[in-house]
Amino acid sequence: MQTWVKDLFGVEKPVIGMCHMRAMPGDPQYDAVKGMAWVYEQARADMLALQEGGVDAILFSNEFSLPYLTKVETITVACMASVVGELKREVKIPYGVNVLWDPQASIDLAMATGARFVREIFTGVYASDFGLWNTNAGEVIRHQYAIGAQHVRLFFNIVPEAAAYLGNRPVTDIARSTVFNNRPDALCVSGLTAGAETSAQTLKLVKDVVPDTPVFANTGVRLDNVEEQLKAADGAVIGTTFKQDGNTWNPVDVRRVKALMDRVRQLRAGVPTAN
Repeated sequence: MQTWVKDLFGVEKPVIGMCHMRAMPGDPQYDAVKGMAWVYEQARADMLALQEGGVDAILFSNEFSLPYLTKVETITVACMASVVGELKREVKIPYGVNVLWDPQASIDLAMATGARFVREIFTGVYASDFGLWNTNAGEVIRHQYAIGAQHVRLFFNIVPEAAAYLGNRPVTDIARSTVFNNRPDALCVSGLTAGAETSAQTLKLVKDVVPDTPVFANTGVRLDNVEEQLKAADGAVIGTTFKQDGNTWNPVDVRRVKALMDRVRQLRAGVPTAN
């Protein structure tokens, strides 16, 4: 197992909490009356709740930019950079960024804001809710090196939400070839949508074929399944579970964050599930 995960996050089996930014200028749901000041305020409140609740890292994303683009507009990256640039003054833990669904823009944003990692769809061709979804990992990674972003860790989501891989390839083959051809820092395995449980069996299958690459559960980790998920995975990215009432579109509930993170710390310490 590569040691960079513990070096970056400070713990084994890190939990990355999602800070979902509200719709921004150019997004259909943007509230022009409340403006960007409100977007910032909401992001700050969620970030502070995640941090107080004890997550190991934060991942900023434009979750409310529905419907998503695979080549985002400049205004989106500019607005995200403005928000993260202000918030970073109060962030005390590692943070990453994810511009849905544009890997090059994500890396650019990481460089602009000092983010340590990005999560994106770097490889594959998909039939998706956003149309035919193609990628070019070679081009994106060359761009990463061209702008001096080699230090930014790349989390490859190999089972993107709302999409199906074109071509009948088992996920284990996808994992093996992705690691061989692209040398990702980590792989993410997802459910159908945000909040949909990732199959623990799939996580284990992927981990078994790429034992030297960190594998993260990317969606649907909850208090009642976190033990099973972290047995199979090297960490988790969590958004919906941390929201009020477990609803993706609600603000972060610090009590839900603390409850899950308390259990994660018990698991790291080897405390068994209570009967």
